[in-house]
Amino acid sequence: MRYQIVIGFVLLVILLFLWRGNVQAPTHVSTSVYDLFLSNLLSHSLPEVSVDKLTSRHFLLLDAREYREYEVSHIEGAVWVGYGDFTPNRLVGIDQQTPLAVYCSVGYRSERIAENLLRLGYTNVSNVYGGIFEWVNTGHAVVTVDGTETDQIHAYSKLWGIWLTRGGRVYK
Repeated sequence: MRYQIVIGFVLLVILLFLWRGNVQAPTHVSTSVYDLFLSNLLSHSLPEVSVDKLTSRHFLLLDAREYREYEVSHIEGAVWVGYGDFTPNRLVGIDQQTPLAVYCSVGYRSERIAENLLRLGYTNVSNVYGGIFEWVNTGHAVVTVDGTETDQIHAYSKLWGIWLTRGGRVYK
């Protein structure tokens, strides 16, 4: 009897884990391992947009990385808002109903900034699932601050850089 209770409990935990993963984090990055990492890293507290949907919809892109990362490269047309020193002053002139897609390296910092934007009254905010790493991994271009296309991407750190499979990693 005790053995059956333990087996039942283990099966319940497994089902709850599978249910949580299926409901909150559908696969929409280039590799299943990266997706598994992201599904556990992110809180999925707001809408997420995949890179393939990002290219087919009209969003104002916000870069939630540190300025040194943005300088190395960013998605063309993105507005830098920062992370550690984020301030709403960087959003002056952006209507609160504008569709916004916030990105960082993988989606963690951008999720925090996107949550902030919702608290500030912005109503149409999404987090880019997989971040700029997924953007580059799927063959999309990035540019420097002067608009020149580059293959260099700031990989944040050697630990996070493992998720970047294309381009040249920069850590400075």
